[in-house]
Amino acid sequence: MYLVPASALDAFSGAPSGKLTALLTRSEDDSAFDLLDTFDEDLRQRGMCLLQVGADLNLWTSDRGMLEQSGVGAPAGFVADLPSGPVKDALGCVPALRSLVPLGQGHLSSAQLALVDEEEKTQARAKFHVLTTEAGQGVAIARLQSLRGYDKAFGQLQNDLALAGAVPLTDAHPLKALFPDHQSYVAKPKLDLAKDATAFETANAIIGAYLPVARRNEQGVIDDVDVEYLHDYRIALRKIRSVLSLFKSVYSEKQTEKLKQRFSDLMAPTGRLRDLDVYLLEREFFFDLLPESLHGGLERMFEMFAAERGQAQQTLSKHLKSKGYEAEITKLIHLFDTPKKLHAGPAADAPAHDFASALIWKRYRKICKIAAGIDDQTEDEEVHELRIQCKKLRYLMEFFKPAFPKDEFKSLIKPLKKLQDNLGLFNDYSVQQESLKDFLEGLGAGDHAGNMQLAQSVGALIAVLHQRQLAERQKVVESFAAFNSPETQATFRDLFHGGEG
Repeated sequence: MYLVPASALDAFSGAPSGKLTALLTRSEDDSAFDLLDTFDEDLRQRGMCLLQVGADLNLWTSDRGMLEQSGVGAPAGFVADLPSGPVKDALGCVPALRSLVPLGQGHLSSAQLALVDEEEKTQARAKFHVLTTEAGQGVAIARLQSLRGYDKAFGQLQNDLALAGAVPLTDAHPLKALFPDHQSYVAKPKLDLAKDATAFETANAIIGAYLPVARRNEQGVIDDVDVEYLHDYRIALRKIRSVLSLFKSVYSEKQTEKLKQRFSDLMAPTGRLRDLDVYLLEREFFFDLLPESLHGGLERMFEMFAAERGQAQQTLSKHLKSKGYEAEITKLIHLFDTPKKLHAGPAADAPAHDFASALIWKRYRKICKIAAGIDDQTEDEEVHELRIQCKKLRYLMEFFKPAFPKDEFKSLIKPLKKLQDNLGLFNDYSVQQESLKDFLEGLGAGDHAGNMQLAQSVGALIAVLHQRQLAERQKVVESFAAFNSPETQATFRDLFHGGEG
């Protein structure tokens, strides 16, 4: 499978190819297409290209060639909702929470190329799916066919295509060729920091990079495309807030507090919708925890969550479209794009590498101190504090990753992530119990029988979640032991012990 500039096809028609002649035949078919991918372009990154043409899906892959499937609604949406077929099977790699969305539109036609000898006998073939846009951009996806006994002709066809600018589909993608102005979404932007960057410059760069990430997700939240838009929006804001919290004395104390409040105000309206999204995503998990005799109450609870979610989504959508929100986010972006109005604090001029080492070492030592005291009797608050400190350490290490040796850094991230996964589950079980208790307390006086059924189901669910939480606590202890191995201790000390003793 190759990608060829569409403008090169006409040059083949009637052109000599060694002792053979190239004959190009264009079909008269012309159909509108949507180029589909997830918002974060999961398919493009896997070397796959997906087009929706009416009710048909056409998928090009590097290992399976071209796959086709009919009977698809418009828009295609989530892979799980597609009818069974070869394209759906091949798209099993797409994250379940991500919806397919159109990244561009154009027209699809086809053409055939044959290399023929003097007797007009075909020795090699190529079929082209030609993709063009209204802006005049065009590429063709070429599928070559060799014929038995004509290996030399097939080699000549490959050479002709290479001379025409063809590249393997694994090395290029129609998205970039058709839509050169398209800006790919990157959830974790790479920071290009100078070796002599200061803490002040680094903080500005991080915040300046993550504000656009939040903005790129706004429309997906407004349109309610999938839950990952809101998730990424919140993560971007959370990372910005962590910079303001962790980079102490980089900004003036007064401005730090003011910025913390401004970003907290941006985050606040998103909380309830995210909570409801998480509950609804856990629906099957909750049902699996309880016997079927208690499913009736869960059904009612999730019906109530779904109704509340619809209202919460509309409220947040209205907020994100408001003039007040637009004015505030625009001001913040301008502030960090042209940081003349940012007030440097006492630590602003500290070299970023040394500043990072001190912060990471301090956070690591704090984690070790908290984790050393965790056992079966430890209060939940202590375990939650460990989770928060691990998250702060992870953010710091992500921010300053380019400033340290790649292999050593990677060896620290993997066990830290495992520990965070266990801490995250422990926190989820704890938060869910409290939230479910609040849910029960908030039930109205009406429908006594229905409320009794609901209370029985939710009460049983709380009990099961409590047992899960206790089991996860032991896993936290085990994960910390794996994270804080002698090798890890030595690596942290070697990389970061320039900060504190």
